[in-house]
Amino acid sequence: MLDNYEINVDTIAIVPIDEKTSKVYEREEEYIVNKNSNKIIDNNCKYYGSSYIGRCEGTKYLTGIKSKCPIIIEESRNLIFFPTGSVRNSNNSWINLNKIKKYNKSMTGVDILFNNNIKIGFDISYYSLDNQYYRATMLKSKINDNKNFNF
Repeated sequence: MLDNYEINVDTIAIVPIDEKTSKVYEREEEYIVNKNSNKIIDNNCKYYGSSYIGRCEGTKYLTGIKSKCPIIIEESRNLIFFPTGSVRNSNNSWINLNKIKKYNKSMTGVDILFNNNIKIGFDISYYSLDNQYYRATMLKSKINDNKNFNF
């Protein structure tokens, strides 16, 4: 069990186990971390020079999105994550936009198939996940537009 976790290009999803513990899925590994998913996200935002609040402000500035903000954790590696629910809830998963292959409705919510062919079920409506995916894609597009804009 880890006390800290550094999000990297192999990170697929951060899923809560309970209010104080999360499971982190990577391309070829899984880790149990002694922090809730939101705290892992905030710590990584700080590690890369901002905070979750700062990253949300950036998202709001670029896209107008004010709640359940998708965020870019680290710009040069295009690490964009989105929450499955409200960050006020400790039972909130975070998903790496760039690792999703496809997603489908299931009996209990939504199943996401990731690029490494791992399938994870999430207790969220298809509409909510589709909306979060769209919002994260919009953030990615705005960031890419800004990278291509020369001052």
